[in-house]
Amino acid sequence: MSEINILWADDEIDLLKPQIIFLETKGYKVKAVTNGQDAIEACRNEHFDVVFLDESMPGLTGLETLSKIKEINNNLPIVMITKNEEENLMEDAIGSKISDYLIKPVKPNQILMSLKKIIDNDRLVSEKTTSNYQQEFQKIFMSMQDNHNFESWTELYKKLVYWEVELEQSETNAMSEVFAMQKSEANTAFSKYITKNYLDWIEHPDAPESPILSFNLLPKKVFPLLKQDKPTYLLVIDNLRLDQWKVIQPMVQKLFRQVEDETLYSILPTATQYSRNAIFSGLMPGDIEKQMPQYWKSDDDEGGKNNFEDKLLEAHLKRVFRTEIKMHYFKVTNHKLGEELVENVMNWMNNRLNVIVYNFVDMLSHARTEMEVLKELASDEKAYRSLTESWFEHSALYEALKKIATKDINLVITTDHGTIRVKTPSKCVGDRQTSTNIRYKTGRNLAYEERDVFVIKDPAKAKLPKSNMTSTYIFAKEDKYLVYQNNYNHFVNFFKDSFQHGGISLEEIIIPVATFVSK
Repeated sequence: MSEINILWADDEIDLLKPQIIFLETKGYKVKAVTNGQDAIEACRNEHFDVVFLDESMPGLTGLETLSKIKEINNNLPIVMITKNEEENLMEDAIGSKISDYLIKPVKPNQILMSLKKIIDNDRLVSEKTTSNYQQEFQKIFMSMQDNHNFESWTELYKKLVYWEVELEQSETNAMSEVFAMQKSEANTAFSKYITKNYLDWIEHPDAPESPILSFNLLPKKVFPLLKQDKPTYLLVIDNLRLDQWKVIQPMVQKLFRQVEDETLYSILPTATQYSRNAIFSGLMPGDIEKQMPQYWKSDDDEGGKNNFEDKLLEAHLKRVFRTEIKMHYFKVTNHKLGEELVENVMNWMNNRLNVIVYNFVDMLSHARTEMEVLKELASDEKAYRSLTESWFEHSALYEALKKIATKDINLVITTDHGTIRVKTPSKCVGDRQTSTNIRYKTGRNLAYEERDVFVIKDPAKAKLPKSNMTSTYIFAKEDKYLVYQNNYNHFVNFFKDSFQHGGISLEEIIIPVATFVSK
């Protein structure tokens, strides 16, 4: 341990010599002063790792001294030492961001424990996190081999998300590399699982072995709430991964009481045009094309592919309830519409159902691919989570949620699909009509690396649109991305480490759906 410098300010410092000698025998260096002014001067001129500060000194009080020291170095840990436990004194000290407080007379072991908590906290947390993950590593590995149903895969992915965040916070770089390898192995096994079971789910969506899928999300999680005598708000945050949800979830929980915290499985392709239209219509994309062709646009059609979500939802409600359900649909795609949301969200309380689609996270992932500055800001999963957390905390969406939290409502928060950081290029060939998404392709005469993709040669089996008689769909597995041979190296470098969706991975397919009620 490098030498730790401690400043101890107390007007009765002579009485504390036994404690100071004890700390020095433990390898700490202690500078003693008898008043607040000397403590402030010492902090201006010398480096200290911790300050022990007596609350009741003549001249400047401990709290006054604390304030002045924080002006010099706001990040300097300060331990307040006091003779009493008056509530207002403790509130003032804690409000001034002290790191700890001790009650006189202080014992040497109390001081030592306080120091360890402050100085060694990061190291101790890191060591404990590493130890715990090492114990969990084999369990996760074994569950990968045994995962034969969607529930076990969901639980495994939740564990991976938990450990990813824990290891990130403890900054254990060595274990982070081990974790990345394990997560990659999990995605390899998960891709095999999806390839084996996906078409059975589509054919038998209500079977016990089938998860909630995009097209039956509303009947299973939202429509039952409409029978209650209060409005239900459905919030769909586009392109939200489970790990991103976990960092914004605590903010939502401050406003609402959570009653369910579940997941669903996005349909393939894990792309907005397919998965979100399926959510609102209650139909697979192939069925939308057949039953409501005016509302479906193929990959190669011009114009927006999600312009009719409100129409699809209206038709879905009428089909299920056989009567008109009073509802409002609102999509936010820019700052101005966010302001309109905050202004109007309370005016929708007389509706049975209010749907808010918020597109920020999707725009962030696409912009990140194009803009160098965003590549720096969201360089990896950790930064991507942090950026999402910061956005949500300061967003119009959070302001709108604060408003409706004051009313008696139901709130369901979900997404249409997740996203994965792609790292491994895979060559493919297609004609001019082949779709452009780099995580899936649909078209004729596709050539590809068999091991890298899940192939559906008969789109009807997956209830997907079929633009011509020989249409095929391919979905990239794990962290692969599909690149044409023409100008191959350019596009390999352009898309590498970008966040993409459309294919098969834990991050894209297993997504959150959470239900809340007012507190």
